[in-house]
Amino acid sequence: MANEHPESGSNFIRSIIAEDLAAGRYKNVVTRFPPEPNGYPHIGHAKSICLNFGLALDFGGRCHLRMDDTNPSKEEQEYVDALARDVRWLGFDWGEHFYHASDYFEECYRYAEKLIIEAKAYVDSLNEEEIRAYRGTVSEAGKPSPYRDRSVEENLSLFRRMRKGEFPDGAHVLRAKGDLSAANMKMRDPLLYRIRHATHHRTGDAWCIYPMYDYAHPISDAIEGVTHSICTLEFENNRDIYDWVFENCAPTIQIGPEKGQRATSKQIEFARLNLTCTVVSKRKLLKLVQDGVVRGWDDPRMPTLAGLRRRGVTPEAIRLFTERVGVARANSTVEIEVFDGAIREDLNLRCPRMLGVLHPLKVVLTSWPEGEVDWQDAPLWPAEFGKEGSRKVPFTKELWIDRDDFLENPPKKFHRLAPGKEVRLRHGYIIRCDEVIKDEAGTIVELRCTHDPATRSGQDSRKVQGTIHWVSASHGVSVEARLYERLFAIERPDAEDNFLDHVNPASLETVTAWVEPALAEATPGSRLQLERLGYFYVEPEDSVAGKPVLNRIVGLKDSWAKEAPAPQKKEPETPTKVEEVARVSKADRSREPAEQAHFLALSAAGLSVEDADLLAADAELRAFYEAALALHPSPRTVAAWVANEVQRERKTLSGSPDAKTFAQLIARVDDGSITRPVAKELLVEVLNGAAPDALIQSRGLGQIGDRATLEALVAKVLSANSEKVNAYRGGKVALFGFFVGAAMKESGGKANPGLLQELLKAALS
Repeated sequence: MANEHPESGSNFIRSIIAEDLAAGRYKNVVTRFPPEPNGYPHIGHAKSICLNFGLALDFGGRCHLRMDDTNPSKEEQEYVDALARDVRWLGFDWGEHFYHASDYFEECYRYAEKLIIEAKAYVDSLNEEEIRAYRGTVSEAGKPSPYRDRSVEENLSLFRRMRKGEFPDGAHVLRAKGDLSAANMKMRDPLLYRIRHATHHRTGDAWCIYPMYDYAHPISDAIEGVTHSICTLEFENNRDIYDWVFENCAPTIQIGPEKGQRATSKQIEFARLNLTCTVVSKRKLLKLVQDGVVRGWDDPRMPTLAGLRRRGVTPEAIRLFTERVGVARANSTVEIEVFDGAIREDLNLRCPRMLGVLHPLKVVLTSWPEGEVDWQDAPLWPAEFGKEGSRKVPFTKELWIDRDDFLENPPKKFHRLAPGKEVRLRHGYIIRCDEVIKDEAGTIVELRCTHDPATRSGQDSRKVQGTIHWVSASHGVSVEARLYERLFAIERPDAEDNFLDHVNPASLETVTAWVEPALAEATPGSRLQLERLGYFYVEPEDSVAGKPVLNRIVGLKDSWAKEAPAPQKKEPETPTKVEEVARVSKADRSREPAEQAHFLALSAAGLSVEDADLLAADAELRAFYEAALALHPSPRTVAAWVANEVQRERKTLSGSPDAKTFAQLIARVDDGSITRPVAKELLVEVLNGAAPDALIQSRGLGQIGDRATLEALVAKVLSANSEKVNAYRGGKVALFGFFVGAAMKESGGKANPGLLQELLKAALS
């Protein structure tokens, strides 16, 4: 089969598959892309999509699209549709192989009963916190649940009653009998099923127990005959469960030409795609949408495929980018400039050139005859492209130039327009600025210039140092241009709990631009380059005949790469423990064997490299982390607080920090009772043993969660802003963020954000 997609070049996974085929382990290749339909796919998913479908294309196999719909509380048909649409938009086709994990719920249940009958699984009645405690720590083996030795008959009866809906959520779970001393803690009696009374978007209320991903995924792969189950690195420790399910359930293939054969599959992990200045956590992307920071999942500032498509990025550019970053075994973060470069490279050859002005400043040519129009032929493509095509550009007495192309007091190397200086107008004449006109406030509103009649474009050879773009003021067309920049102003917003504090306020600037008349007839959905300004997309949803709306896809160069003065040298300070540990590459530095073992175990639990490195090196802090984790089982959250907050405050404490009260405080943040800033305010007192609930109540720091109180607050805010309410209902949905902010201000910052947004949406609908 011809290789139609550039992303399918050589990589270590391709080499593994080629070796498997050469050794006769598999007759053909079957891969799959198995997203959870709880959000829109983003640029990180694009790498997995291109890899899985690209490998199948390379080896003449097939790739399945399968929705991992095992968590009904977060999944919606909207997300299923978005995933299918975006995979197809990227250029891939699954043919008849579109599946859902929910297609296999009955098979999953049947295999679960088989495991119970063979005494390889049992119904556990411990709650989540107790399960965490019994599982042990990275340095201590787990303890058997008191329910682990239930008889096969009792387990089977309980599991069947779970299916019938006789128990509430959390009453029981089904667990595999693993190794309670396993170094891989995921193998310490992993969960297979949980009770969840929630309506599924496909199966309705037919089920109230749902398989865990680690259990449903290998069974789904087996049924479909998947040969190579390609996952991102966070699933590396899940591979043992994957293999255990294959070995103990012994499923056979039920789909495709291999139907009836014994299923075998190999899980292979690769590094996920992380981009600077970008958030790819679906939870955080959802919050951007829900909080009204963006206009929806397809906001052009979003890293979702829908957002990139709306901005004007092509699927070819995304495939080029995924090829360029390659497939690696270790996680890393790719500079967003690499992505921008791939977009420019793709657009350069497909975009005709035209003229436009984003921030207009009027130029009046005092030497130009009144009413005269000089229509000039201007090519649509650079000469070196060898493409034909041109349009007529009108040159008139009054023109627009970009305000950035004029300085009244320019520096030496400023080669654009200035008083007494000359500049060439692209496809026009050389002009000289003679006079600057200002308004009463001192703002420059007009330039009086003269032109050299002998310098008509293409008819003279006189050289000047600068060339700028322009548009006729009398024949040009005013259009709306949306200038998109990066949504976040820092390189690693994904690493910040308060990531919303780092949203770039200049991520969208909407301006009234002026463009040459030929552009007014541009087809919605087409792309072009405004010379010297960037690549633009004619917004298909908002453009009307003769009035295009332009989205800036990307600038011609990185506008963020500004030259900055070198920082002044400072005298070195005595480093803190955190700074000392951070001196070397945390993932690779040498450690004592015991410390290395702690680091690997902490990393396996999902901690960041930085947090795992710090806790591995600090026994006291690590012991506190483990004590808190036993009480609040959220490894990454607890580790982040311990590494960033507790380690800083512990020197100020009167004694050893209290893990119990600390865990209670973090739990109040996680359940929405208080905000993170409030928790930071109380942290020292809580570490000294003060009960957080008592502090919150006595100081009135809790959130307002009473529905009636918030309904009255919402009514007050909407009544005071009736014009904005009408505008929102008229289609300006971006105002939702304003209403959230106004309501939060009215509540003194204490309103429960989730409930507040729910009530606002209901009141505004």
